[in-house]
Amino acid sequence: MNAQKEADILRCWRRNAGAWSTAVRTKAIASRRLVTDDTILAATASRQPRTVLDIGCGEGWLARELSLLGIAVTGIDATAELVELARASGGATYACMTYDQLSLGVLDRRFDMAVCNFSLLGLASTEMVIKAMPSLLEPSGTLAIQTLHPVALEDEPAAFRDGWRPGSWGGCGKGFSDPAPWYFRTLEGWTSLFRDAQLQLLELSEPRHPETGNPLSLLFILAAPS
Repeated sequence: MNAQKEADILRCWRRNAGAWSTAVRTKAIASRRLVTDDTILAATASRQPRTVLDIGCGEGWLARELSLLGIAVTGIDATAELVELARASGGATYACMTYDQLSLGVLDRRFDMAVCNFSLLGLASTEMVIKAMPSLLEPSGTLAIQTLHPVALEDEPAAFRDGWRPGSWGGCGKGFSDPAPWYFRTLEGWTSLFRDAQLQLLELSEPRHPETGNPLSLLFILAAPS
């Protein structure tokens, strides 16, 4: 079941690459426009990295923004259609690469910082990325992860249990079809994963909607083993 759901995630993003690029570039997603885009930009820039690995870079918006700050960015994504859109807009070095390939050491280099911005969606694929961090980060390197806040599922009976959830394109705009499943992790689930990978949690924050005060995401900043 897990392998099938991981495959469904990849197929979904390939089908919806064009719609996603349009939504991002037109700032159609309110939570991103109001809070989460600036959150991940500020969190990354504040660490003053020279090199950044953007994992699940999509159509490249974050890589382009970071490059304007003088940061050398490498973006990877498993969706060839999104990587081509990113390359067409420039600003960074891009590669079409699965998380499995990343975990196997295909890049063969280290970075000052890695960033996963709402891009850890599966079960095994997420574990691969986290466990690969010690070999991808410099000894003083950091990892930033922004992900959905558990409050988004508070109306579900099993809201605070790790497990697969049905996807949704709600709030993303038009042109989307067949949302992919995604694997939800509780705070306990995330911290257990970090501990197993020997990553140290440096910061945990809950970026909030400027009007309602509701949390829109979780932001983790982690340090690689020294």
